[in-house]
Amino acid sequence: MNNLIESLKFVGRAMTSTNHPLLAHLIVTRRCNLSCGYCNEYDKVSPPVPLSIIRERIEALAGLKTSMITCTGGEPLLHHDLEAIIGEIRRHGMIATMITNGYLLTKQRIQKLNEAGLQGLQISIDNIEPDEVSYKSLKVLDGKLQLLAEHAQFKVNINSVLGISDERTSDAIAVAERAHHYGFTHVVGVLHDGSGHLEPLSEKQRHAYHQIGKLYKSFAHFFDYILFQKNLIHGKPNRWKCRAGARYLYICEDGLVHRCSQQRGYPGTPLEKYSVEDIKREFNTQKGCSSLCTISCVHRISSLDRWRTKQTLPDPHDA
Repeated sequence: MNNLIESLKFVGRAMTSTNHPLLAHLIVTRRCNLSCGYCNEYDKVSPPVPLSIIRERIEALAGLKTSMITCTGGEPLLHHDLEAIIGEIRRHGMIATMITNGYLLTKQRIQKLNEAGLQGLQISIDNIEPDEVSYKSLKVLDGKLQLLAEHAQFKVNINSVLGISDERTSDAIAVAERAHHYGFTHVVGVLHDGSGHLEPLSEKQRHAYHQIGKLYKSFAHFFDYILFQKNLIHGKPNRWKCRAGARYLYICEDGLVHRCSQQRGYPGTPLEKYSVEDIKREFNTQKGCSSLCTISCVHRISSLDRWRTKQTLPDPHDA
């Protein structure tokens, strides 16, 4: 019931005003305990962002009337003050979620996340057996999924990816079936390259995509397919209004605002200086990278404003 109420509030705020972010991804540490071959969002040496600085960033996001903050990295569970960060987000009345590789989850850590008020957790599982491309495997993480099923008081979503190779297509189906077994939600994405752009699916992969959709029969899967992935899985562009930099913000470990994880560098404005005028500009800017974009979190957030005004500003990032 609480999740339903939060969701209704989220949608209500989205409908009443466009001058505030709906979702901010907040990097709490760039460091990661894994080194997956396809990932460009981690390093092995960066220290966690100090809690005092993160509190200032949460305060700034609250000042922009942000609805939801997702703690991410790197691997956020490497931050020893993660529960305090989640508590701070909740204290400001914002929805608190996180993205993790799951390796560091224990019964005790899950209970601490419960106590902190975490409302959602996402784990991406890329294969059945770990390899040099991805260590996020079902073989390693199945025990962690069981712990979450037994102890988590927050929503758990499992993400799998199609597009790596035909040989791994059955892996995505196995991950979806396991998530269903535990009662978790599941989404399947289309692999993007280092710039966040399209890698179209093979016939075998397209079949797997639809097989997973039949397993879940969820509105989210249907929504993603109709609005975005129907074209992407066939290698075709989409026409949509990307609201990154406005409704979605990516806050790096240095406290700079970027459009998304794959388009880091612009606007590159310090969060404490980011204003409603910046939000309005990015809301009305037509992004040059959007047509073949596969970043689902930006798709979904932007789609809440799909019916609104056209984007009339050119993208200075393409100049």
